[in-house]
Amino acid sequence: MSQILTFLGKGGSGRTTVAIAAAKQQASLGRRVLFVSQDPTPATGILLGVPLTDKPQSIGANLEVVLISATVAIERGWEDVKQIEARYLRSPILRNVYGQELAIIPGMDSAIALNALRQYDASGKYDTIVYDGTGDLTTLRMAGMGDSLSWYLRRFVAVVEESDLWRTVAPIMQPALAAVLTLAWTGESVMSQPMQEANNFFTQSQAAIGNPQRVVGYLVTTDDPAAVATAKYLWGSAQQSGLSIGGLILNRDAVVDNVGTEFDPLVVTALPTRIGTDWQSLIDAMPDFSQVLSVPKPIAIDILKREVRLYLPGFDKTQVKLTQSGPEVTIEAGDQRRNILLPPPLKGASVTGAKFQAGYLIISF
Repeated sequence: MSQILTFLGKGGSGRTTVAIAAAKQQASLGRRVLFVSQDPTPATGILLGVPLTDKPQSIGANLEVVLISATVAIERGWEDVKQIEARYLRSPILRNVYGQELAIIPGMDSAIALNALRQYDASGKYDTIVYDGTGDLTTLRMAGMGDSLSWYLRRFVAVVEESDLWRTVAPIMQPALAAVLTLAWTGESVMSQPMQEANNFFTQSQAAIGNPQRVVGYLVTTDDPAAVATAKYLWGSAQQSGLSIGGLILNRDAVVDNVGTEFDPLVVTALPTRIGTDWQSLIDAMPDFSQVLSVPKPIAIDILKREVRLYLPGFDKTQVKLTQSGPEVTIEAGDQRRNILLPPPLKGASVTGAKFQAGYLIISF
């Protein structure tokens, strides 16, 4: 399994430069590295010194680079979708629809990128994958996609199963579906084998995102006030996605004393300004990405104290909204929502109090 690194920050703060330096540093340590870009413009290729393609290419010892092309990826992915459909339907209906016909719709890029990262990770060819995405809320929503899709699946399945319509038609649907599906269906649940497999995949994806030994993000900023404010906002937003933030990288000779104190307890690393083609000064100043992280977990549940603690740095109580629906609690912070499925000892318990303290939202039951 690979360690996946990604970098978050305001546009123009030097995220891509930092990501390239990190990839070069990891490669110099003897780790097999893949640098993944989602930028179709020539800019990243110019920094790397080679035009990017949709197939990994070597640009040095232990270092490969690749471009995630949405159009190419959707063609490949569509063939996988048709194979999955053929596993469950006796007469597949998508076989006459071709990937070359499909248009890229908003949000599809994130799903494509997430799937590509999953495949590169599963290949076993790389020790480190450096993902140079948009570095903003789009990247964070991609990180939280597994959790979000799992919630949609289980929530709407529950709604259907509790409906009077489902109770009425379920007994007579079994013969009809048996003629269409290649698997047995008991009629007792909407959560059939394909849906259960999908939910398992979403759950496993989110478990990987929530493990800082597998996936970790770093904030990148200069001493520009707008860049600092954006980094703080993305820090809190990352917690909503379950992505651990491993540290803060101050780029372009930013003064640590002026900025770093605002991001306590993150480890702060200062980088010099890159001059020309000099990458070595940045490589030498990079943090140790292999160190064990001691940053606060995005969420912690204490059953004995009947508390849920969410770490939401960068936000205050006016920016956080809490709602409860059945066994789940929804937290809205910034422009993101997170649905927390309570463990059995707290399931059904009502929220008795909530307070915002030292960057933590503490919910009592």
